[in-house]
Amino acid sequence: MRLRLPRWAAVTAVLAVLAGAGTWTAVATDEAPPVRRADRALDIDGVRVDTSYFTDGSGGRRPAVLLGHGFGGSKEDVRAQAEGLARDGYAVLTWSARGFGASTGEIGLNDPRHEVEDVRKLIDWLAARPEVLLDEPGDPRVGVTGASYGGAISLLAAGHDPRVDAIAPQITYWNLADALFPNGVFKKLWAGIFFSTGESPAAGRADRTAGARPAGRPGAAQAASCGRFTTELCSLYQRVAVSGKPDPAARALLEARSPSAVGSRIKVPALLVQGRSDSLFTLAQSDAMARTLTANGAPVAVDWIAGGHDGGDRETERVERRITTWFDRWLKRDTSVDTGPAFRVSRTGGVDSTDGQATLRAATADRYPGLTSGTTDLALGGPPQTFANPPGAAPPAVSAVPGLGGGLSGLSSLGVGLSLDFPGQHARFDAAPQTESLRITGTPTVRVKVTSTAADGSAVLFAKVYDVGPDGRQQVLPAQLVTPVRVEGAKAGKGVTLTLPAIDHEVEAGHRLRLVVAATDLGYASPAVPAGYTVAVEGPLTVPTAPGLSTQAAALPWWVWGLPLLGLAGAAALLLTARRRASVPAPDPELAAVPLQITGLSKKYRGGDRYSVRDLSFRVEQGQVLGLLGPNGAGKTTTLRMLMGLITPDEGEIRVFGQAIGPGAPVLSRVGAFVEGAGFLPHLSGRENLDLYWKATGRPAEDAHVDEALRIANLGGALERAVRTYSQGMRQRLALAQAMLGLPDLLILDEPTNGLDPPQIREMREVMIRYAAGGRTVIVSSHLLAEVEQSCTHLVVMDRGQLVQAGPVAEITGSGDTLLVSLAEEIDDALVAKIDALTGIGAATRADGGLLVRLDGTDPTALIGELVRLDVPLTGVGPHRRLEDAFLTLIGGAA
Repeated sequence: MRLRLPRWAAVTAVLAVLAGAGTWTAVATDEAPPVRRADRALDIDGVRVDTSYFTDGSGGRRPAVLLGHGFGGSKEDVRAQAEGLARDGYAVLTWSARGFGASTGEIGLNDPRHEVEDVRKLIDWLAARPEVLLDEPGDPRVGVTGASYGGAISLLAAGHDPRVDAIAPQITYWNLADALFPNGVFKKLWAGIFFSTGESPAAGRADRTAGARPAGRPGAAQAASCGRFTTELCSLYQRVAVSGKPDPAARALLEARSPSAVGSRIKVPALLVQGRSDSLFTLAQSDAMARTLTANGAPVAVDWIAGGHDGGDRETERVERRITTWFDRWLKRDTSVDTGPAFRVSRTGGVDSTDGQATLRAATADRYPGLTSGTTDLALGGPPQTFANPPGAAPPAVSAVPGLGGGLSGLSSLGVGLSLDFPGQHARFDAAPQTESLRITGTPTVRVKVTSTAADGSAVLFAKVYDVGPDGRQQVLPAQLVTPVRVEGAKAGKGVTLTLPAIDHEVEAGHRLRLVVAATDLGYASPAVPAGYTVAVEGPLTVPTAPGLSTQAAALPWWVWGLPLLGLAGAAALLLTARRRASVPAPDPELAAVPLQITGLSKKYRGGDRYSVRDLSFRVEQGQVLGLLGPNGAGKTTTLRMLMGLITPDEGEIRVFGQAIGPGAPVLSRVGAFVEGAGFLPHLSGRENLDLYWKATGRPAEDAHVDEALRIANLGGALERAVRTYSQGMRQRLALAQAMLGLPDLLILDEPTNGLDPPQIREMREVMIRYAAGGRTVIVSSHLLAEVEQSCTHLVVMDRGQLVQAGPVAEITGSGDTLLVSLAEEIDDALVAKIDALTGIGAATRADGGLLVRLDGTDPTALIGELVRLDVPLTGVGPHRRLEDAFLTLIGGAA
């Protein structure tokens, strides 16, 4: 049985303490009842905590959710998610933590005596609300979620208050001491960001509204450098920042405020969302959470997203949907809900050249594999190597850089390397090239021997594994991650096992892995005293492969297994009234596995000399998501109509899986299409329209996969209503359900996102990627270049009926020769001139948010090294050219 607090009888008294002025407002929506929001400032132990309370205004009791914000933010950052949860039937309470937003008090980094106790008082407040479901008097049914700082408070709340029923922490820490002092090395850049954020205007605003300085605040000089942090945290940071080395007292203080301190008490269902692009709170943090909570007997699911604190795609919409589903299962106690796989990792699916990130597809498993599952040993070559820690540890190597790393992480997944190791400051050891691709999922390890010339025999080293291309020079650092390690007593040599960063990365055939051990890293504190280090490998590089992972996602969006067959009118025309051409070319067995090959295709406008399509040729392979692009009048729709056999080409040939296409060709049963919407009989229900459509095709009922289509469409009770009552978005979803009947091998979509809202567009994007991942092929024509860019693996660009260019998205967009360098602050003209004068730089000019740097002979790696050398305040570096730029260039601005 769950422990119950004996405090319920005092709730009324507590509420008197917490009482604050509240104002109700309504948040309007198009379809759902309006969400009611009440803003209140609650007085908790003399600190004013600013809160917002959201409900949908419907009657009856419902579970509650506490929703925390990230460090440096406020309750306003999570407002949209709070409104969404309220619409889904929850009572949602958000708040600004002490020292942030409009809340007063000092920042204690989730101190159990203050921030955690605040959450306990907020649960008391929820227990007295008439809208909130109670398990017992004073015990509300409540879940807690949040990201980063808010994620940690969800874990801590579960450990300190047994009334918490479920949690969903995101990209957060288990042990803050391990996160900021990994293996005894000070993570100076991230720690600096933490404390500078505490000085930000958002935090300072609360101080100004609070009036007099609270008791126990540091003096003026100390406060100037630590903002609104408590005295003990201010002292900790100043002490460690000066020494460059954490002391036992610093570790003890941070560990006491970490979820790991109460890990044995956390026994509630937990959805753990952690980022692969995260040098602050790495995958090792969520691994420790998962192992502890699983050992406690709690239901646990682990979800590795692509982004994280270093940037990248946080997959916000998908993650928020999964959190809602998690709470539906464990707070609403709905056992019919599918909470998704026990383990999910997002992997690269395509290219989004607008921000250098990768589009995504999922790999899943029915159990969390941990970080060492299915290991493989790779022999490393190379003799013992000696290198130096330079005076002052400068210039430092570059790997993960807060703010900069997210862009680099996305590029690393696409084979672009922008890390930097200086000659004479590192050792490297290579494995043999891979004869076949190798997927690493977890933490590689290797045993090395370290010898140091430092007076005390110590060494601070930074280990990382590169993916090196066939040319031996191009190398990428997966997720831009590095493992620091402090070695003591190595004057005569000491064996050390290096546990490298946890990654999910595929090493292609012909590539090889390279272990690099460096003396410096920009993100960490290194000894200022020069020393020499010698490193020798004493064993193989052991890499985990997590063999139980499947590329098919277990929890899928509402339309995932496939999409459209033929539209109703098109199907009737093809299957009931069309005639076959008198002479049909013989099948080509060499193309039997090729979804589509178009050769010399031409079509003129009737009664004219102008070609709609002229001499068009291209080929589509299995597993591709092909974007068909072009301005109005480019011939896209004509090409699609010929592909579906609706019109006959004047010249050329179309073959689908080796079969020639013509009106009524049998192979069209393997082609699905969603073109110009579907026609429905308005007086019939959605289900009746689907049944009528499938009967019109003349195919057996068992081939329709109706149950899958209905499940994916997720129309719920609307499926039984007359179509005339549907909104435009619901009609589009019904059309997609109709089109997915039969699960075609080649799917054609013409403007599939018309009538869909942004979340539905995102789901459509995921559907196309997953559909192709199952071995099928998708062709999509769309005017939304950003969606095409994120969804497609390959492109065909047409203009005035002719092929302009075809190939992979990355090849067509390219990284270009221009990079956008974003800056933390504006730099003066003299520094811009220095950058402009660098060897290999064509030009450096100011732009919104930074500089545009055109490369002329140098490469991005060298550019970053030079910018670091010049003390340029970098916050980001990435390709500047977008698909829109490439598209307009290719068609000469015709669009």
